[in-house]
Amino acid sequence: MVVKRRTFITIILLAVVCTSIVTLAAAKYAGQAWGSSGTAGNKQEMVTAPNPELAKIYEAYQVIQGTALEKREQTKLIDGAIEGMVKTLDDPFSDYMNQKETKDFNSSIQSTFEGIGAEVTLKNDKVTIVSPFKGSPAERAGLRPGDQILKVNGKSLNGMSLTDAVLQIRGPKGTKAELEIVRAGMSDPMQITVVRDDIPVETVYAGTVEKDGKTYGKIEITQFSENTAQHFENELKKLEAKNISGLIVDVRGNPGGLLKSVEAIGNLLVPNKGIILQVQYSDGRKDIVRSDLKQAKYPVVILTDKGSASASEILAGALQENGYKVVGDQSFGKGTVQNTIPLEDDSQLKITVAKWLTPKGNWIHKKGITPDVKINQPDYFTAAPISDKTELVRDMNSADVKNLQLILKGLGQAPGRQDGYFDSRTETAVKAFQSLHQLPMTGRVDKKTAQVMQEELITRIRDPKNDLQMQGALEVLSREAK
Repeated sequence: MVVKRRTFITIILLAVVCTSIVTLAAAKYAGQAWGSSGTAGNKQEMVTAPNPELAKIYEAYQVIQGTALEKREQTKLIDGAIEGMVKTLDDPFSDYMNQKETKDFNSSIQSTFEGIGAEVTLKNDKVTIVSPFKGSPAERAGLRPGDQILKVNGKSLNGMSLTDAVLQIRGPKGTKAELEIVRAGMSDPMQITVVRDDIPVETVYAGTVEKDGKTYGKIEITQFSENTAQHFENELKKLEAKNISGLIVDVRGNPGGLLKSVEAIGNLLVPNKGIILQVQYSDGRKDIVRSDLKQAKYPVVILTDKGSASASEILAGALQENGYKVVGDQSFGKGTVQNTIPLEDDSQLKITVAKWLTPKGNWIHKKGITPDVKINQPDYFTAAPISDKTELVRDMNSADVKNLQLILKGLGQAPGRQDGYFDSRTETAVKAFQSLHQLPMTGRVDKKTAQVMQEELITRIRDPKNDLQMQGALEVLSREAK
């Protein structure tokens, strides 16, 4: 979670976003310049550091400036020192952005929202997808929560800060990000091409669904941005005007956002003036946030998955511990709060300053919210796009073929084995698919066949009938409404 109203949190609408998801208010600290003197071969004039505890750092700075063979600009030395201090926190959500990095982010925010549209974090020192945004290029290309990005356009991200990695991944509309991806369960890295585009800024999608003669509302929240709470309230009023018997809140794939936004939405849903969350600081002090809602109007069910992080988990935890059901998968597990602090030279620090707790005082960091009703989606929901760079043919044995077999099974074909060997039954299944879609029955997965398969897979995934988690949530809600 990050804590800043102005520009930084809206980075989540850009290319990718450093995971820092729930936001407080930024404080600005004035910097203090330290003078330096001394040349090679001469005794240096030692100046007292502003804080005695920082004397060692200042002494090292003077020695490097005065004696190092390889000279560096003063700003690079200072940036390096700050980056080093932040790195010792061993916190993937704390970061330092120098002037150029800050300017690049802010200029992108102030102009157009362009990029691949995914939230990322550092996990085990790997740039890892928290969640692609709904309707984004990342989602269309088949990126999934938990995917690790090793390279971008051939450039390794190994050893980069999260900020530097994000700058590699994002870019202008229409340009390509060639990503080398590692996905759990697959032995070999995959190549996924994402065409950068405008990132959708709408965060709330509402509708109704009928079951057993009753009307239920459903609201999907894709992230918690500046206007999300107001949009949510507007849509909720429209649904309530239709006399809904219950509500499904869907935060699957939602990487989080502004703390004030999730607090406002919690205020509309958490009954009996219950606790929405607690924020605990390093000195032990706690802020307890309560709802103003007196009584529940109808039952509520919330949907989560592995891509539900931070602010999404706050809402899920608040509803769960105030008597409502969570349905779906275990959530991501981010339970910290960041503060984004602009420095005097227009660089900025993003530092973890607190942790948030559920209403009952549980810290879900690195654990996530455990659903009351766990439901897995069909296996083909996790399939990767078929690479169009290599034709898949009989007798091949690879991770790409294994992925193909998963897709064929999801599309109602029968590839037989699922181990990555392209045998005669897999070939027959490919021919059956090609025949069904008026493609040449070659049994080979060429570029055209791969494209049609991907389109059919997306159509099947988006069909509500195949969304087992949504169907399960509706079933739970129907029981609760009775």
